[in-house]
Amino acid sequence: MNISMIAKSLLIALPMLALGACSSSSESDTTSNETNKANSAVVVAENGVETNAIDSLNLTDEEKLTNEYSDAILETTIQFGFDTSVLESRYTKILDAHAKFLVDHPTQSLTIEGNTDERGTPEYNIALGERRAMSVSTYLENMGVTSEQINVVSYGEEKPVNLGHSAAARAENRRAELTY
Repeated sequence: MNISMIAKSLLIALPMLALGACSSSSESDTTSNETNKANSAVVVAENGVETNAIDSLNLTDEEKLTNEYSDAILETTIQFGFDTSVLESRYTKILDAHAKFLVDHPTQSLTIEGNTDERGTPEYNIALGERRAMSVSTYLENMGVTSEQINVVSYGEEKPVNLGHSAAARAENRRAELTY
């Protein structure tokens, strides 16, 4: 009976002890925050935004690319209208960012994959997908990218991103994908 009482007491006391050990005092948190603020220098970027130097030093490679080439380089899909390979002006910022990246990195290559919706014959869709990819390629070459850096492939209707048959689904499938 004595061992049972000791076991019950330990079952109650141990969790209480663990909770007490895990808690922190607000005084130590305040001291820690003040130390961190004192150690971080304020840096004013070219655009006038103030940031902590520690934050700017811990960027991933993707974040560094984003800072250098804008958020546009993260966009890799160029949409097209029905039965056309004409680039819309809203995609010029995206293509300009990709062109700048490729010009700055001449050993990097890009594959442009032309795609269509399911309407039309397979032969027609392969040709339309190629025209779409070529219009993107021509734009990039006009921006200074060498033709050796660009590969063009057409999948026609073979690689849809949306398997639906609505107008919105078809619009999603009319695209050129940029892959590095």
